[in-house]
Amino acid sequence: MNGSVSTAALKRNLAQDDNRIIVTTIQKLNNLMKSESSLGVYSQRVVFIFDECHRSQFGEAQKNLKKKFKQFCQFGFTGTPIFPRNASGAETTASVFGRELHSYVITDAIRDEKVLKFKVDYNDVRPRFRNIESEQDEDKISAADHRQALRHLERIREVSRYILNNFRRKTPRMQGGTKGFNAMFAVDGVETAKLYYETLNALQADSDTPLTIATIFSFAANEEPRVAGDIPDEGFEISAMNSSAKEFLGKAIDDYNRFFKAGFSLDSDGFQNYYRDLAKRVKAGDVDLLIVVGMFLTGFDAPKLNTLFVDKNLRYHGLIQAFSRTNRIFDATKTFGNIITFRDLEQATIEAITLFGDTNTANVLLEKSYKDYMEGYADAATGAARRGFIEILGDLEQRFPDPVHITGETDKKDFVNLFGEYLRTENILRNYDEFTALEALQDIDLNDPEAVEAFRTAHHLSQKDTSYALCEAVEAFRTEHHLDAADFAALKAVNMPTDRMMQDYRSTYNDILEGLRRERTAVDAQATAMNWDGVTFEVDLLASCDIDLDYILELILKNNRKGTDKGNLVQEARRMIRASLGNRAKESLLVDFINGTDLDRIDDTPGVIEAFFTFASAAQQREADDLIKRENLNPEAARCYMDASLQRGFASDHGTGLNAALPAMSPLNPEHRTRKQRVFRAMVAFVEKFTGVGGRLH
Repeated sequence: MNGSVSTAALKRNLAQDDNRIIVTTIQKLNNLMKSESSLGVYSQRVVFIFDECHRSQFGEAQKNLKKKFKQFCQFGFTGTPIFPRNASGAETTASVFGRELHSYVITDAIRDEKVLKFKVDYNDVRPRFRNIESEQDEDKISAADHRQALRHLERIREVSRYILNNFRRKTPRMQGGTKGFNAMFAVDGVETAKLYYETLNALQADSDTPLTIATIFSFAANEEPRVAGDIPDEGFEISAMNSSAKEFLGKAIDDYNRFFKAGFSLDSDGFQNYYRDLAKRVKAGDVDLLIVVGMFLTGFDAPKLNTLFVDKNLRYHGLIQAFSRTNRIFDATKTFGNIITFRDLEQATIEAITLFGDTNTANVLLEKSYKDYMEGYADAATGAARRGFIEILGDLEQRFPDPVHITGETDKKDFVNLFGEYLRTENILRNYDEFTALEALQDIDLNDPEAVEAFRTAHHLSQKDTSYALCEAVEAFRTEHHLDAADFAALKAVNMPTDRMMQDYRSTYNDILEGLRRERTAVDAQATAMNWDGVTFEVDLLASCDIDLDYILELILKNNRKGTDKGNLVQEARRMIRASLGNRAKESLLVDFINGTDLDRIDDTPGVIEAFFTFASAAQQREADDLIKRENLNPEAARCYMDASLQRGFASDHGTGLNAALPAMSPLNPEHRTRKQRVFRAMVAFVEKFTGVGGRLH
């Protein structure tokens, strides 16, 4: 199999007798057919196989192919065929390639759990611009006054604020240490990309945790007729860009170079290398938000990308293609592709999914409503009843009001199943704006006008039904849109669990998981009385809402300033860290830090974090020395093994590192295996305790 990097390379490959399979692009093939009137391959038997065949088979290339090649057949693969409804001319996918041989559509893939559903938010945060956002006529949108409306700086800022305020929840990465997913932002042109890029970066200029934002675009050649809904191809030829676009793209690449210590440029090779590096970093999650016009919206797979913000009109196959950048399978925390539109795309979405499916496609392809997940619903495919969040939470609180004292094996199993159901439903709901408002409402004193006003501003609450009687503070702040009186009353009616209760639930869940792991890995473990087969521990979901250590330290400092005594500080710290799957091993270290540190002398969060890491580093050195002395280990080899284990985040008994640390002893000695197991267990505990906080050993 031979690839063809250029038209000349394609010609050479075709001339060689041993090249039976050649990979190229339709553009290179068309250039060859236009420049070469007579080639031997034109008279040979040829099979063409086109991927994404809906994009490039309706113009000049297809006409030239039929004219030049005398004996050929062609097969086309596409997830979004061109039908009469979304064709701009007479040609459709069927008219070019014939009757379909096989179909496997997106609803099949969802049922087979090969891809995820979509959750689409038709965002409505800018009432002043609603009319133009609902306009579907591209000619009207292209008019100067409408461009001014869509690119009005107030609108750009409102959308940008929404993205920044909700990004960590949508991706999700609610705690500082949670990596989460990343997102793409599809906009309607280079000028819009520039406005958003500059506005987003300006708004987050003073943030302690700014998003890493990148952008890419190029000149979109449009030689062939476009079909309805098509997203134009953007090639690597940038010479046709105007000077303003080039200047902006050059600045964006310079920003990228500074952040990633790279050296990409706007020349042809430099731009292609930038594209490749950007694709790699988006897939790895190194770029938080990628602003695009057309690039990356088709044919780009990045499982760690879960969200697409949209400020452009999309239709038919272009809409499905763009949405599908978000729905690749990753892990349990990624339950659907998240779509947030800043145009009125609801009807366009329904038309697109109906075109590529049937009347029931929406039930399969789109996520349920907030109300469905809160109150329960019937599964469209099976008819089975699905419990809602309110019922699950009520069951959890009724059956396990004191999770700390769950002891029986049957109760443990029931608790794991029920709390896992809660975690799965909560993970879905966290992507709904209504649930965010519900969580925030729990911390609001409705008798405090200032707190209520801050809540109203943050969540765009309104009072549409002025006859609804609420306290004066609530009346004062409900002046805009989004939640009417009935919606707000529904929020108030849901009694969410307190942070302390959730910490106890997570702590107990972690205790059961940890106990089962120890039991199953113990050398002399007996068969458990309880059969845990079929019980799923939602480890990914626990990790996604983990409280990171910096956050815990910040809360400790805040509670100390409120006058909390050491005993209560320790108690709260234990509660928080035991609820954290990734930090439980650091419990004793954190308690020793609180008891051994004068917190009154620490001024701010960076100060308490620095103090803790200094404390942890000293403790790590002491405990390493104690372990080496207690087990009579080889000091140099033991420290080398510990350092390597701390760097990778876990201890391993594979390889020679652990054996080199052990005292000289024949492997045939019965004590050798016992000592090795004992030392390894001690090393595992040491590494879990100090990974990420102790630094390198001296």
